[in-house]
Amino acid sequence: MSEIIQDLPAYPMARGGCPFDPPPELDRLQAEDPLSRVNLWDGSTPWMVTRYDHSRQLLADPRISSDPRNDGFPFTNAAQSQNRGQFNAFIVRDDPEHASQRRLVTADFMIKRVEAMRPRIQEITDGLIDDILAGPKPVDLVEALALPLPSLVICELLGVPYADRTLFHRLGKTLLRRDNTAEQSRAASEELREYLRGLVKRKDDEPGDDLLSRLIVEQLRTGQLGIEDVVDMGLLLLIAGHETTANMIALGTVALLENPDQLDALRATDDPKVVANAVEELLRYLTIVHNGRRRVALEDIEIDGQVIRKGEGVIVATEIANRDEEAFPDPDKLDIHRSARHHVAFGYGVHQCLGQPLARVELQVVYSTLYRRIPTLALGVPVEELPFKHDMAIYGVHALPVTW
Repeated sequence: MSEIIQDLPAYPMARGGCPFDPPPELDRLQAEDPLSRVNLWDGSTPWMVTRYDHSRQLLADPRISSDPRNDGFPFTNAAQSQNRGQFNAFIVRDDPEHASQRRLVTADFMIKRVEAMRPRIQEITDGLIDDILAGPKPVDLVEALALPLPSLVICELLGVPYADRTLFHRLGKTLLRRDNTAEQSRAASEELREYLRGLVKRKDDEPGDDLLSRLIVEQLRTGQLGIEDVVDMGLLLLIAGHETTANMIALGTVALLENPDQLDALRATDDPKVVANAVEELLRYLTIVHNGRRRVALEDIEIDGQVIRKGEGVIVATEIANRDEEAFPDPDKLDIHRSARHHVAFGYGVHQCLGQPLARVELQVVYSTLYRRIPTLALGVPVEELPFKHDMAIYGVHALPVTW
């Protein structure tokens, strides 16, 4: 472990007073030193990228790598460093390996396919809201709606039994903790892998009409993929497919309740374009991936007069890039009428989030349904008492008591 350099800011940084805003130190770096260095937990000093244009430029540059096996990769914690190489899904690979793996599941998340799922997503949403209205109040919106909706959807898409949700919710939360030990991460990862291995073997015996079954029939049985490849793909899609949207549903609700003029405007519209635009603005405003996009330079890269050397780590802080006033005037204001589709909440370049069409539809359905069906929805506790996820790689709230 390297020695911490005292005059460099430590990353990650603490958020300030507003729970929706990025850390004030990131705001300062964007204004004063947008391409600078920070200290990580191990004393390494990767580049911190805070401006919107720099973020897009680097995320689209094939000379930086997402592969943690490369020397100089800026790991989130010791657990990630010690467990490098144990996870082999496309998200941590570069082209051409990344492209060849990703191509196997791209069709399942294309806009046309996802739009065909909209009626089912609406049906699930309405059913969950029916249950909320029939039950006691206050209710935890995370457990009642935000978590079960995307979990049900991704389970149906993948072919994972929803009855097993307690297991993958628990293990997913463990894997996303910022303070995991290597042993905790390995144990959670192996338990989830063992579950998915069993599921893959059962589906190999009796395939269904789902994504995992298709991978088994078309790729595993033909020898194009091994069972661990299918397991890693399933692990990535299962965790990413519910955790991110769940946090956006809950945190987006808090943000709207704290901005009642925006909530009123969203509740009053029946225009799907306005709803879609509101989703983009909430994605920009909240940017729940708050560990930065981690990369390492494969070659020397010159950007705006600075040279990032081969082997140096790079952290693209998309949470502050989406608050760059050069790209989004008055960026700290939530404005659902703003044109925000060019945000980088889903990343940018070849590694841009595969599941973004599905996330968009899920959020459009929830945001256009929940507040109209429960027009008096309100926080059950003061916003200052909400348990925000400062301890997780994906930002949100651990629980969201609401009443009406």
